[in-house]
Amino acid sequence: MIPRDPPTRDENAENAGDAPPPQTDLWRPGPSEGGGSFQPDSGTGAAVLDPPDESLTPEEKPEGATAGTDGDRVIRIGSGQGFWGDWQEAPKLQVRRGAIDYLMLDYLAEITMSIMQKQKERDPEAGYAKDFVALMAELAEDLVEKEVRVVSNAGGVNPLGCRTALGHALAAKILPRRPRVAVVQGDDLMASLDELIAAGHELRHMDTGEPLATVRDRVASANAYLGAEPIVTALEQGADIVITGRSTDTALTYGPLMHEFAWSGEDWDLLAKGVVAGHINECGCQASGGNSLVDWRQIDLAVPGYPIIEAKGDGSFIVTKHPDLGGRVTWATVTEQLVYEMGDPTDYITPDVIADFSQIRLQDLGEDRVRVTGATGRRRTDRLKVSIAYHDGYKAVGSLTYAWPDAYAKAERADEILRARLDYLGLAFDEIRTEFIGAGACHGPLAGPPLDDLPEVTLRMGVRGQDRGAVTRFTRELAPLILAGPPTVTGFAGGRPRVQDVVAYWPALIDRDVVEREVRVETIDL
Repeated sequence: MIPRDPPTRDENAENAGDAPPPQTDLWRPGPSEGGGSFQPDSGTGAAVLDPPDESLTPEEKPEGATAGTDGDRVIRIGSGQGFWGDWQEAPKLQVRRGAIDYLMLDYLAEITMSIMQKQKERDPEAGYAKDFVALMAELAEDLVEKEVRVVSNAGGVNPLGCRTALGHALAAKILPRRPRVAVVQGDDLMASLDELIAAGHELRHMDTGEPLATVRDRVASANAYLGAEPIVTALEQGADIVITGRSTDTALTYGPLMHEFAWSGEDWDLLAKGVVAGHINECGCQASGGNSLVDWRQIDLAVPGYPIIEAKGDGSFIVTKHPDLGGRVTWATVTEQLVYEMGDPTDYITPDVIADFSQIRLQDLGEDRVRVTGATGRRRTDRLKVSIAYHDGYKAVGSLTYAWPDAYAKAERADEILRARLDYLGLAFDEIRTEFIGAGACHGPLAGPPLDDLPEVTLRMGVRGQDRGAVTRFTRELAPLILAGPPTVTGFAGGRPRVQDVVAYWPALIDRDVVEREVRVETIDL
């Protein structure tokens, strides 16, 4: 790859007065690990999930913001966002309602990256989580006064643009000191994609084996999952706020632990424990009572407390939350998050370590405190995952609601009529999909036959294809069913469906050294 010039200082930083020149590190990985493959090991294992231990004495139940059971130093990392669009009040409550050392903000998912890339195509200054900027501006004084550091992947496909916007937002604010902001670059492979393919990196689809060249002309974004080392570098440079692009979600939590406890990048067991902490933290309220199936009626989620990891240098940690907020932290809520998006629990692959979740032990200490121990790790792989999004045609989705009597039968008949009309018009699609909402759409055939006397059923139909004209014509065929179809239609107030681009996901692998030699960390005062 052709080395890129180091990033220049954000001109907006001049608004903050005289500041030292930027500190820029070209982060270099250690010697090649040789690494294992991405093939899962045999065996499944099972975590040990202990119910609440009523035998614990008060002395064994840690209390206070930074109390560890053996007096060791504890680092508290609060989860503030689990996805782009999560509750904006959560990070404010984490900072203002109790003691934390770090605020972790996770904004990215595969589809999020493609959305941000489309935004950047329309506006070169866009492509990041804009609500992150407003949030940091509102919290700036609190963060500086309380010395809470922020680690976030809000940079999306434009980390420098995110910092520029943050500089504008902070320029007029009077703060005890100017915050230092780090930007991690190097995950975005779009500019070098053709060069990589020409050099023999085929970026084959992990499921189908097809080379990326088959869809190269339609690729919208390509980002490698970086690990925690660039975050550690940023924190070593004194960053108060770290802005990354496509960092692996868990690294936003275990990166600070590596920095605070000086964990080696080859201490696989410690890193694995950090990965488990990050996995619990990465989905926000989902670990503290949100989206929980256990006693969900009794969990107060009006003003929920998001999870906080209280970690010690040996990798053990407690999951908790601020005590005066809603939500709930129990072995049940933590277990539900542990198994979320879990494949083989013995083979949880991250850029820094392969973690084994199978021997995790959860101990419910009561009072919204769950101790987590037992994770182990193995040597990291020699490749990184690349998240690629590409354009794959167009889609449109529309709906009509049919009222009692015979609501389901009417919706079924409307589906038959509409498909017949599409066929009459000669419209061909890659896929036509129908759902009958209210009659088993969530569970499909597992729901069994619908009830005989449903009060209403919503027909939801979508089409997907390469011909935009055909998809557009489909959007004009729903409304005629109101009068030229089964009776008792309602629910068409939204009007004609909108034609949307289909963005498909292409997961691939790439040699890690090709990516990591281009990773750069730049830290400046804003």
